[in-house]
Amino acid sequence: MGERAVLYEAEDRIGLITLNRPGERNAMTPELLDAFSVAIDEARSDADIRALVITGKGKCFSAGADLRSSMQRTDLGKPSREASFAMYEPFLKVLDVEVPVLAAMNGHTVGGGFGLALLADIRIANVDAKYGVNFARLGIHSGLGISYVLPRLVGAAYASELLFTGRLVRGSEALRIGLVTHAEQAHEVLPTAMQIAREIAGAAPRAVQQMKASIRRGLRWEIREAALEEAGLQAASLATEDAKEGVAAILEKREPEFTGK
Repeated sequence: MGERAVLYEAEDRIGLITLNRPGERNAMTPELLDAFSVAIDEARSDADIRALVITGKGKCFSAGADLRSSMQRTDLGKPSREASFAMYEPFLKVLDVEVPVLAAMNGHTVGGGFGLALLADIRIANVDAKYGVNFARLGIHSGLGISYVLPRLVGAAYASELLFTGRLVRGSEALRIGLVTHAEQAHEVLPTAMQIAREIAGAAPRAVQQMKASIRRGLRWEIREAALEEAGLQAASLATEDAKEGVAAILEKREPEFTGK
């Protein structure tokens, strides 16, 4: 048995979750998703932490779904809304963390991995890495509530451009459009996130948690409901010819030829 696919540790009132499959670009394999569920439960039950940082090991924060595997939890049988939603449920547990959550996006962050970062309260980017949602280039609908959260973070116009084109942005552009609060050199991403986490940990914990809840309540932050609705649309889009073509094109490293079927 090797190291766990997702690690949890805590020190000085700060929890740290590390996606730990760099050779797989921290993709959303069943192994990683199950391990993330365990790690986030550890963090939630740790009464000593006042902030939680999520990062990835290697050159990617997370490359999203493993396209050589499946875009759904295949252990649930035929493609369905439930199978699509089940794939994202471990990441959605981030919404249950009462302390502030920071995403230290050390490297490329795409698709479902990008959706995970959007669930955090604060995001720190690698200035040179690529970020975004490539679902349109795959011929499928977005998941994890991304079409709900992204417009609320960067505005409808930017969100529309990124969603409709599948274009990825560098960390420098992510900072400019307000997607992240800092864009640093790769080796400074995690230290910057930890420094912010330390500042949060030094503030009054009850007041911080109450303000986090107030912000989400004021925004009517209903991400789970949006993710469930997206799951149905994603399941339907996965059955199209365009989805088959989009995935094949990515794996074959060529431009897709979509037909609208």
